Amino acid sequence: MILALLLLWSQAAAAPPGVVIDHHPGKTQQYIGSPSIAIGPGGAYVASHDFFGKGSTQSTSAVSRVFRSTDRGKTWTKTAEFSDQFWSNLFMHRGQLYLMGTTYEYGRIVIRKSVDGGVTWSAPAFLTEDTGYHTAPVPMAEKGGRLWRGFEFHPQGKWGFFEAFLISAPLKSDLMDPKSWTKTERLRYPKELAGEGDHWLEGNAIVDRKGEMLDILRVANLEKAAIVKLKGGKFEFEGLVPFPGGAKKFTIRWDKKSKRYWTLSNPALEKYERSAKDPASVRNTLALMSSPDLRHWTVERIVLSHPDVEKHAFQYVDWQFDGDDLIVASRTAFDDEEGGAPRGHDANFLTFHRVEKFRTNPK
Repeated sequence: MILALLLLWSQAAAAPPGVVIDHHPGKTQQYIGSPSIAIGPGGAYVASHDFFGKGSTQSTSAVSRVFRSTDRGKTWTKTAEFSDQFWSNLFMHRGQLYLMGTTYEYGRIVIRKSVDGGVTWSAPAFLTEDTGYHTAPVPMAEKGGRLWRGFEFHPQGKWGFFEAFLISAPLKSDLMDPKSWTKTERLRYPKELAGEGDHWLEGNAIVDRKGEMLDILRVANLEKAAIVKLKGGKFEFEGLVPFPGGAKKFTIRWDKKSKRYWTLSNPALEKYERSAKDPASVRNTLALMSSPDLRHWTVERIVLSHPDVEKHAFQYVDWQFDGDDLIVASRTAFDDEEGGAPRGHDANFLTFHRVEKFRTNPK
């Protein structure tokens, strides 16, 4: 009896927080990336992720999986798995569900559509002929009768030097038609900031309270965010703003009820030695933050945390408003019965979480 209880405790202790949507052992060298989540028709939750790492096909024809929950995230069923889909976000538009990203690491821009809430999917539509594109599960924005999304172009060569731009299409157009989409000019990280951050990437297309279209980007390797403004069809760099977790991917959305912008980020807390030298690798804490203007951010609460920085992470989270709650999909590195994640970056779980009554701030 005692042995059985110890075994049950051991198994429970190995499980990550939240609900496990998918699990892939780290020893396969195929890691779970690009978590995304959406609320489909009828209130069903749909989540997705891709595979990256040496054991994956990320550099030739990346693989993504899609899952669905009809009980508010308690249980999940895999509904699709396909190639030529990487770094992708799920989003609803005019009653239909889409998945948009690239075909592989620095591949072509690609989009798919589901008319039944994620159960079945169309063939991919390739929106570019050329390659070199980079992104993550980032939000969509509406402005001026158009649908907007952030991307980056990655010139050939070593990692970095991402050129930020936005892609957009008329709201009533066929999003599967490459002719519907238009790209803005591309902009590199400002040379005058040499020594303060290295590159920018994974930009959020978002409209500020003045009605201006912005691209807010992660900065490597700095706990700040970069703000780029689209004005007169051209990009203008506004500046860097303090942003706990700015060295890692984040998603920002506007909440009409609280009249604030919200995000979930991975602040590099001062108590960890690694935070000062390499904040981009510190992903073991997930914080809820808000802002009235996208320039000033407040940490409202810590949502998830693990004391180990090396092999535990709750990262790249995507999320949606669901009444008074937030629903969250996380690329999670955590213990399992097969040795856990090799490092925090290389996640072995896709997990679901609910942040209840997010607008309140319990001590």
